[in-house]
Amino acid sequence: MNKRTFHLLALSLIGAAVMAPVHAQTKEVTIAHQDMVVPWRYAQSIGEIEKVTGYKITFRKFGGGGDVIRAMASGQVQIGEAGSAPVASALSQGLPVELVWILDDIGAAEALVARNGAGVNGLADLKGKKIGVPFTSTSHFHTLVALEKAGLQPSQVKVLNMRPPEIAAAWERGDIDAAFVWDPVLAKIKASGKQIISSGQIAQDTGLATFDGIVANKTWAAANADFMVKFLSVIAKADADYSANKAKWSVGSPQVKAVAAVTGATEADVPAAMALYHFIPPAEQASATWLGGGAKGGAAKSLAATAAFLKSQGTIASVLPDYSAGINAGYAAKASAKP
Repeated sequence: MNKRTFHLLALSLIGAAVMAPVHAQTKEVTIAHQDMVVPWRYAQSIGEIEKVTGYKITFRKFGGGGDVIRAMASGQVQIGEAGSAPVASALSQGLPVELVWILDDIGAAEALVARNGAGVNGLADLKGKKIGVPFTSTSHFHTLVALEKAGLQPSQVKVLNMRPPEIAAAWERGDIDAAFVWDPVLAKIKASGKQIISSGQIAQDTGLATFDGIVANKTWAAANADFMVKFLSVIAKADADYSANKAKWSVGSPQVKAVAAVTGATEADVPAAMALYHFIPPAEQASATWLGGGAKGGAAKSLAATAAFLKSQGTIASVLPDYSAGINAGYAAKASAKP
């Protein structure tokens, strides 16, 4: 792991963010997404956001939160999905983005899995092994936490920077001994591996929880506030439909077909993968449990703890005194899960 890479990345991101133009008044937007198996993929696939907002939407798929943040810093993307670790890193670097929605509470949806026959039955067995993980992601953060928990230094393990599709390919070739990742790749490697620990277990043991969020360029979001509220309402409606009608979200249903098509997961894996996440309704989103509450709010405290750990590992140079400065609960407070 090259710690200087993070410092150089920070400088390049800040420079790009300062130079990037923000087209606030045009009714079009580019939204970055990843391959997380979440309900709003169905709304994404049927053009629901376009129908509700009247905006032209360009969706771009990225392999990890670090890639999303880089695209936002360069001005290519106005809204994106990113985990709490890359969000904490972005805010620590002074990027002009804000967290506006908790996409999911990760819990058991990300996990460290060891290959069958690799001789890894616990965290301590990872010494000298090769682990594939997307750098600057929530999985990367929890990999570092897990290694510290086991008394291992990152230098004692070969932590390799791989996007999820690269992890799947390396696993098939036998190039790595373990991986920390999310679905749909997680389901694939579990078929020939053993789960060592999940993000939910790490959060329970250490208090360092992770989540996926929606981040937006501050200036663009303020100039397109009505869009932001309607966009988040579409996500909330999809989450509510899933939570109330899980039996309907089954193999062969339009919803599961759409999620599989967008993410690359198999239809058979979608219901179980989605059940690992917890999706949060608008009222709770804006409460002190998550986006609200200022510095004492749940998201702000999680980002602060994440940033402090990343700094201790040398992956970021400094931390903010208050991460609520990079959180805007206003759009979530106005969003609704009702049609």
